[in-house]
Amino acid sequence: MNDLERALLRRLRDRDERAFRELLDQYRDRVFNVTFRMLGDRAEAEDIAQEVFIAVFKTIDTFREESKFSTWLYRVAVNHSKNRIKYLARRNDRNRTEIDDNTTDSEDGSIAGAARPARPDRALHGAQMEQVLQAAISTLDEEHRVLVVLRDIEELSIEEICEITGLPDGTVKSRLHRARAALRKKLARHVS
Repeated sequence: MNDLERALLRRLRDRDERAFRELLDQYRDRVFNVTFRMLGDRAEAEDIAQEVFIAVFKTIDTFREESKFSTWLYRVAVNHSKNRIKYLARRNDRNRTEIDDNTTDSEDGSIAGAARPARPDRALHGAQMEQVLQAAISTLDEEHRVLVVLRDIEELSIEEICEITGLPDGTVKSRLHRARAALRKKLARHVS
């Protein structure tokens, strides 16, 4: 952890509201991307992302600085997302909406972190593939979905994923392998 992160943490622990805004500015997109990929619904993801930041602000004193702050933040986001998935399952409200025109994160209609093709036909194809990918991810088991989102979308290391999930290295790798195989199978019919 660098000196800037330590200073931000100190200010957060002192309940500095400007530090909270800096935290939001720095991590908002990453936390939203994780919650959106986990939940598959923009409104739910926005709600959970807000809850994550409120929880972090309230519980910042429990962060022991044994890992990177971003790792801890991802763990909070993943746990809140899992809790929401369980809540929705209990309520039989698992009707996830696919990505539509309203689930974009930027003014030009692209998903945050997605590359913007130069040609309109490529843009359309990219948007269609994004819909297919999100739909496939949302059908994965929760334990597989977490790993795919953290490794393949957020590009975290296996070590960071182990810290976030609390799983051993071998378990992460084997579940990730099974998750990718399941995704390949689901995507095969769309990519032929």
